[in-house]
Amino acid sequence: MKRFTVLFTALLFSIQFAFAQQSPEEFLGYPLGTNFTRHQKVVEYFTHVAENSPLVQYNTYGETYEGRPLTYAVISSKENLQNLEQIKQEHLKNAGIGGSPASSASKKAIVWLSYNVHGNEASSTEASMQTIYELVTQKSDWLKDLVVIIDPAVNPDGRDRYVNWYKQVKATPFNTSPMAIEHNEPWPGGRPNHYLFDLNRDWAWATQTETQQRLKIYNQWLPHIHVDFHEQGKNSPYYFAPAAEPLHEAITPFQRDFQKEIGKNHAKYFDQEGWLYFTKEVFDLLYPSYGDTYPTYLGAIGMTYEQAGQVGLSIETDHGYLLTLVDRVAHHHTTGLSTVEVAAQNVERLNSEFARFYKDSENGSLKYVLSGHKDKIALLKELLDKHEIKYAHATNGKLKAYDALEKRNRTVDLDQNSLVLSTAQPKGKMLRVLMEPSTKLPDSLTYDITAWSLPYAYGLHALSTQGNVPTAAAEKAPAVQNSASPQAAAYLTTWNSMKDARFLSDLLKAGIMVRFTETALENSGKKFGPGSLVITKSDNRKVENFEKTLLDLATEHQRDLTATSTGFSTSGPDLGSSQVRIINTPRIGLLRGEGTSSLNHGELWYFFEQDLNYPVTSIDTEYFEGVDLTKLDVIVLPSGNYRALLDDEGRARLVSWVREGGKVIAIGNALNSFAGKDGFNLKENKEEDQDSIPKPNLIPYAQRERSEIKDLITGSIIETRMDNSHPMAFGYDDTYLSLKLSNDSYSLLSEGYNVGYLDGSPKIVAGFVGSEAKDKLDNSLTFGVEPMGSGTFIYFVDNPLFRAFWQNGKLLFANSLFFVNNSRITNYTQISSSHAN
Repeated sequence: MKRFTVLFTALLFSIQFAFAQQSPEEFLGYPLGTNFTRHQKVVEYFTHVAENSPLVQYNTYGETYEGRPLTYAVISSKENLQNLEQIKQEHLKNAGIGGSPASSASKKAIVWLSYNVHGNEASSTEASMQTIYELVTQKSDWLKDLVVIIDPAVNPDGRDRYVNWYKQVKATPFNTSPMAIEHNEPWPGGRPNHYLFDLNRDWAWATQTETQQRLKIYNQWLPHIHVDFHEQGKNSPYYFAPAAEPLHEAITPFQRDFQKEIGKNHAKYFDQEGWLYFTKEVFDLLYPSYGDTYPTYLGAIGMTYEQAGQVGLSIETDHGYLLTLVDRVAHHHTTGLSTVEVAAQNVERLNSEFARFYKDSENGSLKYVLSGHKDKIALLKELLDKHEIKYAHATNGKLKAYDALEKRNRTVDLDQNSLVLSTAQPKGKMLRVLMEPSTKLPDSLTYDITAWSLPYAYGLHALSTQGNVPTAAAEKAPAVQNSASPQAAAYLTTWNSMKDARFLSDLLKAGIMVRFTETALENSGKKFGPGSLVITKSDNRKVENFEKTLLDLATEHQRDLTATSTGFSTSGPDLGSSQVRIINTPRIGLLRGEGTSSLNHGELWYFFEQDLNYPVTSIDTEYFEGVDLTKLDVIVLPSGNYRALLDDEGRARLVSWVREGGKVIAIGNALNSFAGKDGFNLKENKEEDQDSIPKPNLIPYAQRERSEIKDLITGSIIETRMDNSHPMAFGYDDTYLSLKLSNDSYSLLSEGYNVGYLDGSPKIVAGFVGSEAKDKLDNSLTFGVEPMGSGTFIYFVDNPLFRAFWQNGKLLFANSLFFVNNSRITNYTQISSSHAN
């Protein structure tokens, strides 16, 4: 009788649970794939599942820039969820984090499924709802030794931008013609996040709030398997692992082989349905900041799944069939469940190989020793902290180690500011990938940039050694304390980093007049290099609470001020010299919209709001012709095609404004609007036609793709000579490592200033440069300034703000805003008041 009661109770519970647990169709009121679901409704469905299933915990890990919740569901057996913290800690011990694994510890496998990192690749979030539903209602037997984590929307802002637009424009019920508005998104599209960043390329650099908050949770789990769900062009069959070459040498044989096992399991289900697919093409595992590579370098089986899509509910393909959202959801749902199935069948292997991955991190350990300005060191430490990578500081002494940039051993003096990073730590392999001065390229055909070394990106000097480097625990630097000096005629501070630029930004917004020195000077026993800031009482005598405001801001930014009682310099210009120039508070316009690169506009927008904290007015290209340019001092042109906007008439209007004192900063392809045009010194480098007779194309068809890369540059680091006597390059050495993203090449300016340039044949520091592309770079411009009338055109051939991770380029851009041709007297009261508003 007791046994019958237990069985009856269990049956009653299962009936009640089945009734309470609604399918996505029942909950939403429509079959999945027949409508796009707004993010809030997705959150509501996951909440419903968690409230009605003992197998799910649903959590919020943060929010987006636009205030939408970032969420994740943890799915496992009831017993596992009750012991989740213990499972997590025992798993991390396999990675050498938090102690050694106990021999009797329970082994569980962790699978993390990430959906909708690109907002307009929207089928995967729909699939996530079906996947969690079937895991808790039909596949719960897989969860005995498995923890599945689902992030239903990595990019909620982008998703809702797309879904809201689609709902506004789609026909009823829908239109399948590719020319229909519902298949042609307006600028900037739903792909990026709020700041128009590609979140799938931000994992390692962690510049965006979504990434930063996700990594805090990801580092608590370090899953065995991570899948990133995507969409590609409408005509492509489904793509799943194994990945294409090049695969980074840090990837283990097991990681490579297990991808194949998962791919074969997918293929089984796709073959049963007659669905086409492809593997081993296009999507490689090299660049470390993807949603597949970043987890891979942390021991996971990291994979990208790509479904044809980026279109509405249904569209006619070029192959004559309809691609529907129903199909797209079904495909992503199938690979999601197939991945979980394979994991459930291989729990022991996944755990043992995961432990081996981390144990091998200690073999052949390498130490990197970094030196440079303390602000740059501090900035790199912030990134390392986000990834929970350990570091230490050197003790005073000498070190002989290898300099990869100079390709020789050299001896340097170490001090407590020198940063020491050892690969003999749990995340040693990831560290090695991020620090490597030059990535080994088994294949030059790759999907993204081929160079990214952190010391180069942060403007630091790096040495490496397998020997011992004495270290000490990092001591917290004493806080900077500035105090008022009744006898002070002025306050001075150096110019070396973006922290200095942000301090300047806040000074200008507070209505404080600031000067900078164009040449080095010595005053009050201290030396100040070019670009150093000079804040005089004379300039600010009408500013209320001048000294208190200045000192409060200096303390907030931890800037060390030197008070001087005299404007008479021991050497160099006196503080009243014409070489100590006023910094205008510039009114800046930033173009956006059709024709501009949404990614570069986003990088600039992010730079102004998050890095510099300085007001900028975004102006759409649609109405730029009607803008009163006299209300602006600076116009920034992101990379883009301005052929229509800056035709002869539009360019003449812009030139007239520049001649009256305006400043244009043009980046990347925006330079094409001025190169070779009347009145401009800027010219493209073009190969001379050596032979007017066309040469026959004798390249075999099978080699066509490899032949084309001879003219490509795929994100390479190139040494650039700098004229650091020019204000644009203040704070830099006489060389700069530039990240070159294209084969664009411009002649050196015969008039104006070649601030950054390649003198002779370029020195390729890292990354792939095709042979023909390299030849085109001889004697070419990287950064230039062309005066015109009372104003200036500033040319950035290379993007100094790329993905917000090339930290060492940001001061170049700040210099261009504040130092280059920027000393006209303006109404500071009016400007500071408008900033406050």
